[in-house]
Amino acid sequence: MSDHETTDDAAGSDGRGSDEPVNGDEPAFEAAEYADGTVTYPPHTVGPNGAERVGTVDLREYAGRVVTWTTSTATPPGVREPNTLAIVEFEMDDGYDGPPVRALGQIAERGDGSGETFDVDIGDRVEPVYADELREPGAGIREPESQEWDGFRFRPVEE
Repeated sequence: MSDHETTDDAAGSDGRGSDEPVNGDEPAFEAAEYADGTVTYPPHTVGPNGAERVGTVDLREYAGRVVTWTTSTATPPGVREPNTLAIVEFEMDDGYDGPPVRALGQIAERGDGSGETFDVDIGDRVEPVYADELREPGAGIREPESQEWDGFRFRPVEE
């Protein structure tokens, strides 16, 4: 098991985006770590090579880079429109030689109140930021109480 188990610390809000938590109670962006050293997101009970899950890794501790992105203009009910999404690959520790750790997620909104998302391009460095609602809980056909609405979006990091 690595030294990267999930912790309860949270980075404070620095006011760079509207997706920032107001308090310090941000949850971990949790990936699974397996006995053979591989890491996957989303977490699974068994690793890609059949190894047992031995812990978790908080992906907020790692830099991510945009592999590709797209903007959807025809979104499901309750999802912002347009909705920019990116596949992000996390830069794991030097000793990590498992498969790439990637996540698909929305791009964060700018902090200026415009509701517009940040611009991203392939290769841009990004960080995960917590969002209370990734979509409107009342929209759709399922009962809002039956689903989780929070998660992480990606915000560009200046290099």
